[in-house]
This record gives sequence, C-alpha cells and structure tokens, in this order.
Amino acid sequence: MRTKQLVILAVLLAVSAGFAERIKDITTIDGAQSNELNGVGLVIGLDGSGDNSNVAKRMLSNYYRRHNMAFDPNNVDAANAAVVAVTAILGPSDRVGAKIDVSVSATGSATSLQGGKLLLTYLKGADGRVYATSQGSVLLGGFGAAGNNATVTQGHLTSGEIPDGGTVVREELAHIVRSGEVTLLLKNRDHSTAQYIAAAINSKWQGIAHAAADGGAVRVKVPETVKRTDVNQFVHTLGLLEAQVDQPARVVVNEKTGTIIVGQNVTISTVAIAHGNLTITVEEKDYVSQPTGNFGDGGTTAKMDRTSIRATQKEGILRVVPQTLTVTQLAQALNAMGLTPRDLISIFQAIKAAGALQADLKTM
Repeated sequence: MRTKQLVILAVLLAVSAGFAERIKDITTIDGAQSNELNGVGLVIGLDGSGDNSNVAKRMLSNYYRRHNMAFDPNNVDAANAAVVAVTAILGPSDRVGAKIDVSVSATGSATSLQGGKLLLTYLKGADGRVYATSQGSVLLGGFGAAGNNATVTQGHLTSGEIPDGGTVVREELAHIVRSGEVTLLLKNRDHSTAQYIAAAINSKWQGIAHAAADGGAVRVKVPETVKRTDVNQFVHTLGLLEAQVDQPARVVVNEKTGTIIVGQNVTISTVAIAHGNLTITVEEKDYVSQPTGNFGDGGTTAKMDRTSIRATQKEGILRVVPQTLTVTQLAQALNAMGLTPRDLISIFQAIKAAGALQADLKTM
C-alpha cells in the first residue's frame, strides 16, 4: 500500500524584537559597490575531456599564431582544450597589481576541467574596457576517474576556481563623497527606517543627514571639521551607529515547500474560520489472474495490478479567531486549530481575500 501525502517542509514564524541595527549592516554606500568582470578563455592540459569544438580549435589556432606558428583551425586537435567563461569581482578598493579570485565554467561539451590551466584571458567590465587579466591552474574541489567499465565522480567537474588568478590592470576608484555628501542606500527600502537612520546620525552630528523622498536612501553631508584624509574614519564611525529598523507587515508563503514567514507587525481582524481536511489514499495491490479452463487451451497465468482510491473529508469546525495584536498571539490562535502548513497557506489567502489580513501577502 502506498499513501500519497503532501510533505510539509517547514513553518516559520519570523518574530523581530525591534532591536536597533548597525547602519553599516542595513545600508550600502553609493559609489563603493563592486564591479563584475567577465571574459572568454581557453583551458588546456585536459586528459581528453575537452570539448574539441570549432571554437576551441580556432582559439587554439589563434594562440599558436600569436607565437608565430600558423595552423589551419581544421587541422588543430582540441580534445585537451575547453572554451570557458571567466568571471571575477573587482572590489572598490582593488588597485593596479592587486590579485583577485577568478571563476571558470565550461561553455561547451567538455566533461571535466580537471588538471586544466587557463591561458591568458582579458577580463572586461560593463563598459567594455579591460580591468584585469587572468591565468593559472583550475581548482575543481572534486575529482573524476574512469576505467573501461566503471566511472567515479565527486563534485562538479565543469566549473572551478583560480585563487588569486586575476591581476588588476585598471582601477575603478570608489567616489563615495560627491558634492560634499555621502549617500547611504537602504538594503530594504522603507520610509520609516530611512527616518530612523537620519535621526541616529543627527543625534551625533546635528543636522547633517536627511532621508530621501523615496525612502531608499539617506544623504549625509560631511562635516566641515572632517579633513579629506579623515573621510574613511568618518564613514567608519557612521557605520557603527545604530538605528531602528521598521519591518513592514507582510506574510510570505511558498506553496511548493509549505513554508510560511509571518512578519512581526502582521495582525488580523476578528474572523470565523472553518476548514475541512481532504485525505486521498491510493492503494495498489498485485494479484495473479489464473486462466479459466484447461492450461492446454492457450491460457496463461498473468500478474495484474489493482488500484483503489478513497477520498475522505473531515467535518470543518467553525472557530472564531479574535483580533490579534502580536505575531505570537496570531500563531497561538491558528495553532490551536491543529492546522498543517498547507492549511495555513490556504487560510491566509482566504483571510486576505476577506479583507481581514492587515498585511501584504506575497507568494513565491
């Protein structure tokens, strides 16, 4: 017998205590973001696990040509080579000559980059300019081995890393002070949180901060007493200040996994709820069908499957859930009904449709 049931993975009730957070943890500084670099390179030295594609042959032919050796791409064997996408992150403080980590990923039919080495590759930014070069041995973090009749593989063999495999050749200087101001960008846009951040800063430096109209940023005027060489210390002190974070009233549900996230400020108006549970049981049994008459008449014994399906529905009880003031009280009221996460998702959707859920309902 097999009983098909919905598997509930998790129910989470997120409760925020309303503690203040460091400004550096809830904002980023405009102008101090990292930049993504990318390029296309060739990994060589593979043990026959390359893609041997026309692109790999042409890139290998061009490599030979740069070393004064001309070959027709059609006559080049690239079984030990693979075309790869090369990516890296250029930090705001990375200067010329600095080393950065590089990632490589096979783009063709290569089965493994194990033992490979990336040839010199230029990494460009979104503006098309070269900011770094990369080269080095690829580390996979796994391995693969094969014999005539068996193979063993551990990890992902078509992507890897080259620690310190990139060298910065052009700087992307961070300009965090513009027109005498530092702009703090909120990671979660909220008007109230922006006001709290501005108030926390103004409590230390009178009147230098104000929240943007869209609630997504706080502009801070650098005090005249702060020297140019002391801007870093000013930003450091700014980030250590604590500000209250206002959490919007929101319920997030993922019906695929049965996950529910309930924010602290979620409340519901008084409602009456009745919810019935439907259970579907699928039962499969094997039985043997014997032929009628004599075996000599051509009948055969056969194995047959028999499936029966039963559906039962429990009676729903109408319960009154009073208006709740905290997420804890809301959880207690719903848990008292003995509901499963799947039931709770349906109920939250119904309460929202009835206009009794005083929160945003977001589905994933």
